[in-house]
Amino acid sequence: MRYSSIDVLRMLAIFVMVLVHFCENLSGYKLPFSGFGAPLFAFLSGVSYRLWSQARQAKGVTDEEIFKISVRRGLFVFGVGFAFNILVWMPEDTFNWDVLTFIGAALLLLGVVRKLPLPVLAVMAAMSLLVSPILRALADYDAYWVLGYLDGDLTLSDLLIGFLAVGYFPFFPWICFSLTGYIASAWLFAEPDDELDEADEPPPAVWPLLLAGALLAGASGALLAAGPYLPVVVTTHVLRGWTMFPPTVEYVSGMLGYTLLLFGASHWAIDGRPWAMRFPGVLNIAKTFSQYSFTIYVLHHVVHLWPLWIYGVATGHEATYYWMKAMPVAAAIALALLFLLVCFLGLRLLGSQRTYGIESGMRWLCD
Repeated sequence: MRYSSIDVLRMLAIFVMVLVHFCENLSGYKLPFSGFGAPLFAFLSGVSYRLWSQARQAKGVTDEEIFKISVRRGLFVFGVGFAFNILVWMPEDTFNWDVLTFIGAALLLLGVVRKLPLPVLAVMAAMSLLVSPILRALADYDAYWVLGYLDGDLTLSDLLIGFLAVGYFPFFPWICFSLTGYIASAWLFAEPDDELDEADEPPPAVWPLLLAGALLAGASGALLAAGPYLPVVVTTHVLRGWTMFPPTVEYVSGMLGYTLLLFGASHWAIDGRPWAMRFPGVLNIAKTFSQYSFTIYVLHHVVHLWPLWIYGVATGHEATYYWMKAMPVAAAIALALLFLLVCFLGLRLLGSQRTYGIESGMRWLCD
């Protein structure tokens, strides 16, 4: 079953990431909502995996086959992530551990743990968040970042540390977004009880998700407020304020809270609501962007970074010479909006059968 609320949220994540990346890479300007798209994207990876595996199970696919497909899909996304780092960024960025390599690893883990009880998964999500500052302190996080950029060595230990704790999107704590998405999806889109008539079974309540979201957002705010009064050793290694790099406890708990609030509220407001059906055009736009979100994520980097690299070399400079200083921020925003418009029109021309794009390749190769 397709839920319009998930399409809307995934479209929102894509819009945020396109605008943020165009502005940062072309103008060096950080938009106020920078750092919001990736958590929502990671959270929805867990939501979608739960719905996908649930649908496969309903069709009679065995657990063993679901696990095998999960592994193939995880490795596919992981591999695309490496290709993306090399071909869209630079070969020296191969092991910067971007969001695609993280989501590939998250799919592998979800394939392993998907049959565990939800409370166990909740504990795993919480532990992944709480253990992350310890891992960063043990690894000496700041030693891996030079002038705001990851600069690790090509040694096995540095690669492992980068993947787990100090990369751009390290497994800890980012896996808590995917695990929480999986848990929230299992709660909100639970399979009907066979012993009850479907019409008599009440829909799952949204309020637990809203309450959890409010508590996490509140906890983040309280930690931020307490920061100036805490010992230096705590603010140096554990609570470093609202930062995405590193993904601090305050940032992750806050974004997790806001994401849960958005997820619960959008499901309550959109799915099955008659008023939402009055806007089929908006829902179709959201569905189009949602169906091709993987492709759009890669494509929007290609269309604004490759010209930047080529122009830099063509004018006798290094490829990255114009990075973050190519144009005013207003021009970057205009280009981002133009990309989204052209992207939407192009995808509509291709049709709704999802026979194009990276998503189609993944299904053909992995399913």
